[in-house]
Amino acid sequence: MNGDPDLSDVLQQWIEKAENDLRNATHTLTLEEDCPLDTVCFHAQQCAEKYLKALLLSAGLDLPRTHDLRALMELLPEDFALGVELWRVLPLNRYAVEARYPGEWDPITRAEAEEAVAIAQEVREAVRGFLPRLAL
Repeated sequence: MNGDPDLSDVLQQWIEKAENDLRNATHTLTLEEDCPLDTVCFHAQQCAEKYLKALLLSAGLDLPRTHDLRALMELLPEDFALGVELWRVLPLNRYAVEARYPGEWDPITRAEAEEAVAIAQEVREAVRGFLPRLAL
């Protein structure tokens, strides 16, 4: 990133949105009864997606209009090796659509929701290691 204030502002906005998604996911998961697990998973997916898009933005790349985390990770330059394997992130892809719309989806368990949050946190930590300090 070249220090362009406009780019810094936009990058900061992506990070704030990602943080809000993670905050929503972790807070909602504290509900003992009637926890909307689909909402937890959706926000976990969104957190990972927004952090990956922030990283692409910081690398000077255009942001694709996709929720596909595989596609986003495959766009990362080689020098942005996150240390989070693609197979680890892929379970979140399901929640970009399934968690938001009715359909013939398999029910989401609490264990899956907890794992979705854990994956989002791993992506967050990995990406934050590459982002400029001024954006964090």
